[in-house]
Amino acid sequence: MLDATNRSGGTATASPRASAAQLTTAVVVVPAAPPSAGLTARCAGVLLSPWSRLSLLVVLLASAASAMLLLEPQKLLTDGLPSQLGGAAAVVAYAVAYGVCTVAFVPRPILNLAAGALFGSQLGLGAALGGTVLGAGLAFCLGRALGQEALRPLLRGRWLKAADNQLSRHGFRSMLAARLFPGVPFAASNYCAAVSRMGLLPFLLATGLGSIPNTAAYAVAGARASTPTSPAFLIALACITVPGLVGAVVAWRKRHRLRTR
Repeated sequence: MLDATNRSGGTATASPRASAAQLTTAVVVVPAAPPSAGLTARCAGVLLSPWSRLSLLVVLLASAASAMLLLEPQKLLTDGLPSQLGGAAAVVAYAVAYGVCTVAFVPRPILNLAAGALFGSQLGLGAALGGTVLGAGLAFCLGRALGQEALRPLLRGRWLKAADNQLSRHGFRSMLAARLFPGVPFAASNYCAAVSRMGLLPFLLATGLGSIPNTAAYAVAGARASTPTSPAFLIALACITVPGLVGAVVAWRKRHRLRTR
């Protein structure tokens, strides 16, 4: 009876089996992505790859070092600051310039002597310390963002692994020791810390505290350079040379421990 009704034009109901068949044969059409989107994604992946970022870091540092060679910041020892700068603005400007110069591998002793010669012992120490922390932070952030991912897989040598473990596990005290004893290159220690797993805050604190004695000695020496026989100059000179000798002796005695790790 139901079949006859369906044939005669009555209302027909679809069976569950027929509905399932219709659903399985339905095709969902998804619009294809334009070719330009895939090309853009590949280009972005290449530009943001670890080695591309490391290449960018090398180019930036080489450009900064070349600029410093052309500008000759050591002329501050003889020419002084521009006449339009004075007071607190001069101290802040020098601290910023100090930080940028250290990123570009300008030796800190020159900058510390210039700070003392330009501003005296106290203000010179403040400007030099501010520039030291600023430059260390800039170098650390650049190295961490552009170089860490590419360089960490290359830490395979025994000495490199030992230095990396020391900075990663005991970052604050290791960096504090590196800052207290002169002889450790400032820029090299910044980028080594950036490649390790050391945190930024312990790095900056260790840099600020550890750089005080050596920076103060250079600032006093720069301020008293016109009187090289004065007690202040001689004491400052002793504070520069004695820690360097102590650091060399400690490094010589620690070399066997690094080799055995």
